Amino acid sequence: MNHRNRIIGSIFILAGTTIGAGMLALPLTSAGLGFPVSVAIMVVIWALMAYTGMLMLELHQHVPVTATLHGLAEEFLGWKGRLAATVAMLFLLYALCAAYIAGGGALMQQRVIGHLPAAPEFSGVLVFTLIIGLIVSLGTSKVDIINRILFVLKLIVLLVTMVMLTPEVAGSRLLDMPLEQGLLVAALPVIFTSFGFHSCIPSLVRYLNKDMAALKKIVMIGSSLPLVVYIIWQALAFGAVGQADLMQNSNLPQFVNSIAAVMQSDWVEAAIYLFADLALATSFLGVSLGLFDFLAEKFKRPNNKRGRTQTGLITFIPPLIFALFYPQGFIMALGYAAIALVIIAIVLPVLMVQKVRRDYPQANFQAVGGTPALYIALVLGVLIIVAQLAVAFNLV
Repeated sequence: MNHRNRIIGSIFILAGTTIGAGMLALPLTSAGLGFPVSVAIMVVIWALMAYTGMLMLELHQHVPVTATLHGLAEEFLGWKGRLAATVAMLFLLYALCAAYIAGGGALMQQRVIGHLPAAPEFSGVLVFTLIIGLIVSLGTSKVDIINRILFVLKLIVLLVTMVMLTPEVAGSRLLDMPLEQGLLVAALPVIFTSFGFHSCIPSLVRYLNKDMAALKKIVMIGSSLPLVVYIIWQALAFGAVGQADLMQNSNLPQFVNSIAAVMQSDWVEAAIYLFADLALATSFLGVSLGLFDFLAEKFKRPNNKRGRTQTGLITFIPPLIFALFYPQGFIMALGYAAIALVIIAIVLPVLMVQKVRRDYPQANFQAVGGTPALYIALVLGVLIIVAQLAVAFNLV
């Protein structure tokens, strides 16, 4: 594969890492903000995440091409940095798995009830987790093939859904303004989580053999594509459904039903449900595989039937328990994931870059903004954590 194709592929890897089930949560969490304000917040968060992505590239200049996030943290911050990276990564992966099980289980429950009306309310969660768990247990190579097929299908269905919804958009609905200031605070963590891509940067650095010029383009273009998709998706949701109706949706099935109801077409309704299923499945596959491999390495589980079964249990049981106790916990879990993502994508990169700039003042590449930009990023990260804690303690 030539270098140009690697760059194009890397852009789509980064964008694909970002565009996932979190996209389904955006209209739910930002309904009370209105379209203009939600777009403004997304642009600010995109700029923040693109900037910290550049900080990650700045760090990779000074380490071997095979360095991981944990390797970077240990190199520049010592064992405490590695511990913080490990704990934050585990928290992030478990929180995302919990969110996807809760969201996917809620949608699956509707199908289970359609065939078995007497089925218990936790049936969808168990079925969804079992399906994904069995796929992950097949191994990385088979998950890769399945995930590629599902991802391509997801993009096709998303495109069809967007085209079909466009004629239903009413321009007047896009002018709605925020209903309450507290809703802005509540929306920040979930919107932030929807722009997370930093976990794939070390892999792209290896893939491009540390070609910094190409990697900078990849971060900027790859992170911009989700922003464009999210803005279009928000415009369709607000323009077709309207702020008032979106505010009535308290969970994922209700939101999908409200989108489907706009079209009043069984075929379009099936397409929307299929997109939601694929978005949750592909996101859950990627995150749970990453968690599975991470735990297998940490606990030194062998790659045999017994070892993979043991790893599978510690991978899926904790988030499954969360989903069983909080079946409507899709948004809640995504919010908590934001705390860990702030550590991984903002706090650690900022702290590491501060040390690197002291040790290597004449580096070939430094992210723009100097020290003030580092502090601004850090302050924004703290604000996101405070926002999630405010939500958790019912202060907003």
